[in-house]
Amino acid sequence: MQQRSVRTSLLALTVAAVVGAGTLAAPAQAADTAANAAARTAGPRHAATQAALERLVEAGGQPGAFARVDDDAGTWTGAAGFADTATGRRHTADEHFRAASNTKPFIATVLLQLAAEGRLDLDDTVDDWLPGRVRGHGHDGRAITLRQLLNHTSGIFNHTDDPAFGARSSGAGFPAHRYDRHRPEDLVAVAMQHPPTNAPGGPPHYSNTNYVLAGMVIEKATGHSYAHEVRRRILRPLGLTETSFPGNDPTLPAPHPVGYSRLHDPAPDAPVHDATEQDMSWLGAAGEIVSTTRDLNRFHRALLGGRLLPPAQMAELRRTVPAGDGYGFGLGTDAVELSCGTTVLGHTGRTNGSLSAMFGTPDGRHQLTFDVNGDWLPDPALYVDVAEAEFCGAPPPAGGDRPAPPSAG
Repeated sequence: MQQRSVRTSLLALTVAAVVGAGTLAAPAQAADTAANAAARTAGPRHAATQAALERLVEAGGQPGAFARVDDDAGTWTGAAGFADTATGRRHTADEHFRAASNTKPFIATVLLQLAAEGRLDLDDTVDDWLPGRVRGHGHDGRAITLRQLLNHTSGIFNHTDDPAFGARSSGAGFPAHRYDRHRPEDLVAVAMQHPPTNAPGGPPHYSNTNYVLAGMVIEKATGHSYAHEVRRRILRPLGLTETSFPGNDPTLPAPHPVGYSRLHDPAPDAPVHDATEQDMSWLGAAGEIVSTTRDLNRFHRALLGGRLLPPAQMAELRRTVPAGDGYGFGLGTDAVELSCGTTVLGHTGRTNGSLSAMFGTPDGRHQLTFDVNGDWLPDPALYVDVAEAEFCGAPPPAGGDRPAPPSAG
């Protein structure tokens, strides 16, 4: 059906054209069977979510996946597959992972806090804060507002879509360039080598460069790095002790899964690389963060519950720009209507070796965060079905509609 084709195309954005088929070899002595899944006991309330994790791993050929749910009834955790396929090590609930674009809600929250404090205005232009930085090939920072950065209506080209940059950061060149260091201004310069996707204020077009610039504005407004401000304003007050901004440190804190990547090679027999170590400055403020399912659920619960922003800024956060077919870009927090009619708010993330998602109900009372330690999917709908299962009780039947927030990176 046409509606499904639209949602499928949006879903392709969610996983940033992650493709590939086949399965990742697992230790023969530890095959992930239905019996193993049953031993982990999903419980009746989350049985559909556990089953969706199993399908994601088994039908999707992924190494493993793990999830956490927090709601008024308490906490549930589930997992499938392996944290390390070579040893057969299972996932644990406290694993750290690269949450990639789930960084964006943190950055947007800081900018909204600064707006509440009167230190900036969302209608300020990019040029007000970063004079001359957004120029070239039709880009003009004098015509782009901070709000347009946050809801992706700026028209600024996405630097990770540059073919040469993409090949180095997450394609065939990744093994040789995984430790490259990038300055924010260099990422913006890559984007300025291309024309805008559209005029400012036009249809939303996802761009990681928007949030690189937002991070630079935070530094100009406060005199501190975006990482410092997120730590001071969000991580410490909420006790998010397992969340960090690694900067140029390419390692992950323990415990963590191995991050497996096919580096966007669509061949069925494409080699699988260990992408666990990488310098995330290629995304910076758009996707640097490392976290856990517990910390992301706690942040999301506090954000949607109104603990981090005054009412006026919460209204700004929730105001979405339609992206078609029930989707909307908010300020760092996107909205999507699932197949059962339930609307969830949140974000998704992708980097080499990791696909993650953070969803919650608008009242802040029900959160789901999950991560996959692989980055290819023969059927991306399997990824979305984890959220469908948790918030709708079951994914749509085969061939049915499977919505997903249109974000990548």
